[in-house]
Amino acid sequence: MLGPTLLAASRSARVKRLVTSAPVARQLVARFVAGEADDAAADATRRLIGSGLAVTIDRLGEDVLDAGHAQETQAAYVRLLNRLAEDGLAAGAEVSLKLSAVGQALPGDGERVALDHARAICATAQRAGTTVTVDMEDHTTVDSTLSIVGELRADFPWVGAVLQSCLRRTEADCRALAVAGSRVRLVKGAYAEPSSVAYPAKHDVDRAYARCLRILMASPAYPMVATHDPRMLRLADALASRYGRGPENFEYQMLYGVRPREQRKLAASGARVRIYLPYGADWYGYLMRRLAERPANVAFFARSALSR
Repeated sequence: MLGPTLLAASRSARVKRLVTSAPVARQLVARFVAGEADDAAADATRRLIGSGLAVTIDRLGEDVLDAGHAQETQAAYVRLLNRLAEDGLAAGAEVSLKLSAVGQALPGDGERVALDHARAICATAQRAGTTVTVDMEDHTTVDSTLSIVGELRADFPWVGAVLQSCLRRTEADCRALAVAGSRVRLVKGAYAEPSSVAYPAKHDVDRAYARCLRILMASPAYPMVATHDPRMLRLADALASRYGRGPENFEYQMLYGVRPREQRKLAASGARVRIYLPYGADWYGYLMRRLAERPANVAFFARSALSR
């Protein structure tokens, strides 16, 4: 029950104040977040690329309800992409974008605002020689997000989409997106969702992930297999062999700070491995979702707090 509790806490303003004001939180955050500034993101990206890994960079922040804040986020992504190009890192690093960070939830014309900001970010990415993957958030945003991805792909066909196997609808969405040139990141999902739209049991989420993975691997799409689950990694490897996919035709994606030794080992075997690298000051929601995925991290947090 700890996972759902932590996911609920990720949306609690009161818990957020308690956690973000605790000095010990910074110790745990440093395991999963590159830092708060562009320099930190660029330095971490350079280190990861130097060790044979690719990168997708997420500027933390979501659920923006202020138009000015959404504009600031767009400007930050543009600045980061220009930095990647200037530093010669764009060939190995793309960015991940949450549409709620660029205005999707604004009243009235939020979708248009988010689309306009995302277009500006994609245009900058194209000039820099890299790509953008549009993150998926909770189930209430799926239709809006896929619609915006569709519009972006009219001008930028390389825009990546993300699907979450925890949602009951995802197998159908997966079939719709499994087309030539479609970059699709498959994740299990890290949001607290009602059983009416999501599988409540972990084994059902895992089975749905396996079904969707088979759909993507058998299709002309470009699968981005986002998991640390050894069973899913073995299945992806087997399916890649079955369908004749080499490292250039799919990739694995893993989280920054989670089993880095396994990440390097997989890359050393010849696989393409991309690290999801978050940075920025608004780290609370991301941290709570990582704790929910691996509650053992809570023990680390508690031990650190008690030792001070």
